[in-house]
Amino acid sequence: MNIIKLDAIGSTNVYLKNLLANLNLENFTVVVAENQTAGKGQRGAVWNSEPSSNLTFSVLVKDLLLGIESIYDLNVAVSLSVFNAIKILGIGGLSIKWPNDILADNKKVGGILIENIIKSNGEIFSVVGIGINVNQKIFGDLSQASSLANMAGKDFDKEILMNSVLKQLRYYFNSLRNGHKKAIWQEYHNNLYRISTPSAFELPSGERFMGIIQNVSQQGTLVVLLESGNTVEYYIKEVKILY
Repeated sequence: MNIIKLDAIGSTNVYLKNLLANLNLENFTVVVAENQTAGKGQRGAVWNSEPSSNLTFSVLVKDLLLGIESIYDLNVAVSLSVFNAIKILGIGGLSIKWPNDILADNKKVGGILIENIIKSNGEIFSVVGIGINVNQKIFGDLSQASSLANMAGKDFDKEILMNSVLKQLRYYFNSLRNGHKKAIWQEYHNNLYRISTPSAFELPSGERFMGIIQNVSQQGTLVVLLESGNTVEYYIKEVKILY
């Protein structure tokens, strides 16, 4: 495994994609930064990380996805990998908030951004960006953010945590290759934030409504039962689950 360690970088995802455009990188190449100054999240959000306090890294995945119809399998596998690596540390109250946030006691402690590159021959390369709030204590006006240290009352070794996440990634990727997709999706749904629970949602227009999450589809859409009795599927940028 090739691990590239950087002191500071704008975004590990951008850095890894630039390397990929110019070099023949080996599968599972990792870029990790002590200070990420322009990290990206879902919906174009900025991932703010206190220098040297948190874990920010990206992983190149080259040999997992066989077609665009299986792209969300990767999201599910990565979410479970981060979820379980944190769970091993003894952090309780964990859940996966669609599409790819990791919560502890309803506070965001981790986020995932996957960017897929489809080659002309149909091959799919994926750059998996992972950010975990590890030892940061203060989050200012980010009331829904917290860290593993805040949850546990102690600091954690970031390198040990990264190696644990990488081990989990290998486990879930191998499970997908070996035909255990159904079991992986079931585990994902078992840990999905607010599934089968009346919840508040917000549309891009600002309109809010109540509904009940039924599941996440194979295409990655959130399936919600509305108060009217109708079931609607939402893509990532079409709806937000409110805390």
